[in-house]
Amino acid sequence: MRILVVEDDDRVARGLLTALKHAGYEVHRVGTAAAALSAPAADVVLLDLGLPDADGLEVLRELRHREGTAIITVTARGEERERVLGLRAGADDYVVKPFGTAELLARIEAVLRRTRSARAHDDTDPTLTLGTLTLTPSTRQARIATEPIALTRKEFDLLALLVRRAGTVVSRDLIVDQVWQAHWEAPSRTLDTHIAALRGKVGHAVRIDTVRGVGYRVDRPDPPDLPGLR
Repeated sequence: MRILVVEDDDRVARGLLTALKHAGYEVHRVGTAAAALSAPAADVVLLDLGLPDADGLEVLRELRHREGTAIITVTARGEERERVLGLRAGADDYVVKPFGTAELLARIEAVLRRTRSARAHDDTDPTLTLGTLTLTPSTRQARIATEPIALTRKEFDLLALLVRRAGTVVSRDLIVDQVWQAHWEAPSRTLDTHIAALRGKVGHAVRIDTVRGVGYRVDRPDPPDLPGLR
């Protein structure tokens, strides 16, 4: 597995390269936005948002067009608004500086597992519909009526899980297990951030309700009234 590290701080970059190579990954490092956009494709991109030559979010949006690449933002911007902006721009996950090596490696493993699982699952999963929403897992496309909506890999998987179980409450534990395939504490806040980003994208087409202390639910739309049926 190949990882592209986009980090302009030499000290931070050296630590990342050492840890990732020790874990068995093939690693390539660049320090600018221009170099990141011209670098060969990678399985995972670790993207520092504070780059010297461009806005990291714009770089993220460009990298998002690369099929099959997972993107984890590595940033000092820990506020919820900044995390939501990153997720909406296309990040699959994020870590906030300072972070531990174990956490970073766990997040990389999780996005890689999810990518492999999604590729295998998408070939057989049928189109999902809920009201005006249509999800096509085989092409990872989402539409509201005829308008496409841009979802990150995690957002797509999260929404698909809720739609498949429409009308029932999906527990936080189940979501973390199936979307992140992880049994560790960190994704809890990550889940909240992804839900916030997803609500902003689907708007009123899909209502995602929070069931306090349990999880989330989307409801099936009421069937239309038909003449003569009361």
